[in-house]
Amino acid sequence: MALDTSRPGRRSSEVPFGGRTRILAIGGGKGGVGKSFVAANLSYTLARAGYRVVAVDADLEGPNLHTCLGVRNTRVGLADFVAGREDDLGKLLLETPEHGLQLIAGTYANLDQPQPGHLRRVEFLRGLRQLDTDFVLIDLGAGSQAATLDYFLVADEGLMVLQPEPTSVENAYAFLRAAFYRRLRLAVLGQDVRSLIREAVDQRNELGIRSPLDLLREIESLDPVEGRRLVEIMSQFRPRIIINDVERKEDIKLGFAVASVCRKYFGFEAEYLGYVNHDESVRKSVMQGRPLVDYRESSDAASYIKRIAHKLVQSMTETSSSGVQS
Repeated sequence: MALDTSRPGRRSSEVPFGGRTRILAIGGGKGGVGKSFVAANLSYTLARAGYRVVAVDADLEGPNLHTCLGVRNTRVGLADFVAGREDDLGKLLLETPEHGLQLIAGTYANLDQPQPGHLRRVEFLRGLRQLDTDFVLIDLGAGSQAATLDYFLVADEGLMVLQPEPTSVENAYAFLRAAFYRRLRLAVLGQDVRSLIREAVDQRNELGIRSPLDLLREIESLDPVEGRRLVEIMSQFRPRIIINDVERKEDIKLGFAVASVCRKYFGFEAEYLGYVNHDESVRKSVMQGRPLVDYRESSDAASYIKRIAHKLVQSMTETSSSGVQS
């Protein structure tokens, strides 16, 4: 059954995911691959289905999510939280043209220090969990800064967007590698293993460790107990892949190829969530300040966005149900 986007609001009897706010982080290694496009259209689709949604623009050095959602007046935003001018994220919420969809904009950042420090990031994520909403979608910046990686790793779902072109694929692998090592470092307890990871980050290290999977095997050899614990932790790292701007049948297969590389090279499972085909209306929808799923709802690209949203809701619902049963 497809996600119903015809409802004006959520039925009062519906309490999704046990009443817990679900955070989705949308990232990738390269700018211009369509992260903001995906974030805006997924946010809109979920809101149209009756969920309460907050979209967050965490790309403080190049924010444009407000433009994609048609928000003209960004008087407050995430930069106010980063600078310490406002601690209550609820006061940073801006209304969008779509009922049930609010925005925390990324405009007016201090470019000398656009991203929050570690403690401020922890406070930010805690604040997002406390918002009275069903979904929070975070539009991440490009690259692999610590803040970007932390948001991706802490989210309930990490969605990686890439385009079927070489630089996008290369940067996507670099992003996944950086996220993998970041997650591993945060989980490590022993100093010897920590030192091993520091050395392995250098891809030309003298230990012959050339992949994250090699590193996990080396850790197990050095400290079997710690190794098994880390393997279990890393098995929970399951990014989801979205291929954007697909034009050929060969482009569609890219998602399966990336998932295969993740399994063989990184040692973790990555799910191919879906793809969005190339559509000339995308640029026009941005110019109009309307998500494509609103501007041209009948387009194939809009249909694929809705399909991805449905799969996300379905998997989260199944996870919540299994959690309740256990």
